[in-house]
Amino acid sequence: MALPLLPGNSFNRNLGKEKFHKSQHFGYSNDISMLLGEEKSGIGGEPLPGQKLKPKYSVFPRGIGSDAPSWVAFDKQVLSFEAFFEEDVQQRQEETFRIRQCKIYFYLEDDTIQVVEPQIKNSGMSQGTIIRRHRIPLPPPNDDQFYTVDHFNINKDLVFYSRTFKIVNCDEFTRNFLRKLGVRINPPDSTPPDPYSTMRKQMEDNMKPLRPYERIDTLRQFLEHDRHVLRFYCLWDDTPCPFGDKRELILHYYLADDTIEIIEVIPPNSGRDSVPVFLHRGKLPKNAPAKMYNPGEITTRTILNVFGPMGHGGRFILDNLKTGSVHQEFYKDCDLTIGAAISAWGRMIILCDCDEFTKNYYRTKYGIEDFTPVQYKFPQRTKYEKKLPPYNGFGSEEDSLCSCLGLLPKPPQRDFKKFMEKDRNGLESNILRFVAKLVTENPIDLERKFIISYFLSDDTIAVFEPLQRNSGILGGKFLERCRIKKPGQELFKSEMSEYFNAADVFVGARVNFNGHKFILVDADEYVFDYMEKHVQEFPMSDIASIITKLRNIGEMKSREIKLLFVANDPGNRHEMTYETFRNVMVDIAERSLTEHEIMTLGRYYSVREKPEVDLGLLMAVAQEQLKKKSFENFSKLTDAFVYNDRERKGLLPFQETKTICKAFKLPLADDILRVILEKHEESGGAINYMKLVSGLNWRENPSPARLTTPIQFDAEWSGQATGSVVMNVNYLLLLEEWMGLQN
Repeated sequence: MALPLLPGNSFNRNLGKEKFHKSQHFGYSNDISMLLGEEKSGIGGEPLPGQKLKPKYSVFPRGIGSDAPSWVAFDKQVLSFEAFFEEDVQQRQEETFRIRQCKIYFYLEDDTIQVVEPQIKNSGMSQGTIIRRHRIPLPPPNDDQFYTVDHFNINKDLVFYSRTFKIVNCDEFTRNFLRKLGVRINPPDSTPPDPYSTMRKQMEDNMKPLRPYERIDTLRQFLEHDRHVLRFYCLWDDTPCPFGDKRELILHYYLADDTIEIIEVIPPNSGRDSVPVFLHRGKLPKNAPAKMYNPGEITTRTILNVFGPMGHGGRFILDNLKTGSVHQEFYKDCDLTIGAAISAWGRMIILCDCDEFTKNYYRTKYGIEDFTPVQYKFPQRTKYEKKLPPYNGFGSEEDSLCSCLGLLPKPPQRDFKKFMEKDRNGLESNILRFVAKLVTENPIDLERKFIISYFLSDDTIAVFEPLQRNSGILGGKFLERCRIKKPGQELFKSEMSEYFNAADVFVGARVNFNGHKFILVDADEYVFDYMEKHVQEFPMSDIASIITKLRNIGEMKSREIKLLFVANDPGNRHEMTYETFRNVMVDIAERSLTEHEIMTLGRYYSVREKPEVDLGLLMAVAQEQLKKKSFENFSKLTDAFVYNDRERKGLLPFQETKTICKAFKLPLADDILRVILEKHEESGGAINYMKLVSGLNWRENPSPARLTTPIQFDAEWSGQATGSVVMNVNYLLLLEEWMGLQN
């Protein structure tokens, strides 16, 4: 019995509700206000009184599992049905209707349907996707609703756009899915036969011969042995013929199609024309030469006419007995063995040897192990050494040699690759310059000083004498740039003379240039730097080989060597001047080390002071780079520093400051930025970012212009000491690497 609708006698129906939204039922259609949402629910999604809402999508029963929506739970899950439809055919005597099989796919995630017809060869119809994937409405009068999973079952007719499809079967997944939904699946049915397809199949069966054709399978042999070639080295003895001789041949047997190709090996200066091949590739008959057959006489099949002339009901059949066919025997791989003789169109060719692939092939297929070759190569003629006439003194030796190598003399070719690699390029001069003095007893010549320049591009040498005041000797060019022969060689000889090369010039070397004896006493910084970078060409600058030589010297007197170094270091600073170090090394080595090797040791273990970087010059360079890149975001850079400074001390750690600069893409190189940050370090290694930004701000605090001098190649160098002269040497590091001394 219902309670009266009075206060206190009715329940609050909104208890427990969480949704109170309202649906929009009214709207405009073609600028006319009307009711549009007849099927929309009321407040909170509940139906209005007397309203029955139709489900738009498939409704699945709740079971054990997640509460995910269907487009998530049934993603990539499709129901597959086998169906057919009947298509009427007009104005055809052979058929009045046609049965077309198809597949119906129902996508569970969104209730879409797709119909696909499998393609049939030579069907003459456009097959494939008949209905694209979308939601298909029900036939009228229910065309406002769509097909759901409840409409599908076996032996059920479905109407898709006025075309009736009958489902006859489904796959196992579809069957199990429908059973879980509680659907009773009907038994499967068969597709009725198509009359036209049946007639076509009968015609194709009638076209097949009762006796099958002989199968000639050459594709398998080609696929298995493509590019597999047997190679034999052969000999053809043609001496019985007039002016004939023995000829060397190479036989190629192609396993892909059993063809043979023969190539002649023509030795140099034989007087014969160089032809491409001796025998073109093809099958080689055993019984040759034979008569020439008429066209069509040699065929793979024999055809017999037994039913009368063609055109009057006549037919041809295949003769399996091959009556009247011509049988030819060709050479196979089993006929080719070492020592066998084959006939190449009347020319007897002896197989003398084969390559490794051919040996492996016969060893695997035929089990042959004996591959003893037949001696077929002719004894080599005695090669007479070409004697060159001795140098006659006219021109250079290379020029005279070129006139003996050919009828048309050609100028000697220079090493162009070496010239391009070692020619001067920018600051790389590729010129080794040494300071030299004359080895003489004349007191006037003892004070003379020379600059020897060795050009790496063409191994030429030039000697220049600097002008010295009040010396009484006019300086200038002492020796024109040219290649210089080593002394002690015969002038008129057939062999080429030896010239001075780059390994012959080093500090301490004694050289003889056209009778003038020099001793190299010093070199510029470029020479030492170049030699230390190319130690494989200059062993005098290889620190590893020098240490090995020292170890061989000091094996028996390590204590004496240590005491000698300590005695020359009264301050016990583990350092000594270079002159003292040189004298000690001369006493230890006993002339087994050259002056250049001692200088290499001094340079390697020298005490180098770290040059002080000018902060003003560095900031000027940084401002120039920022100005070129138009970087003006200094205010935001300062704000970023202040934001990260939690303690408001005006200091930030080094790495954090560098990270902020990188985040703002400060257009400075990493090494310049690192040095600038190091120069702004204060107590505890923190960076004063206010000074840093103030120094980088080229707009408000421009730095004065600085003149920087680039490094240049000094062409007028006259032997003065360079700026990187070794002053002190740390001998303790040398002793540690030399003898392993720790104390």
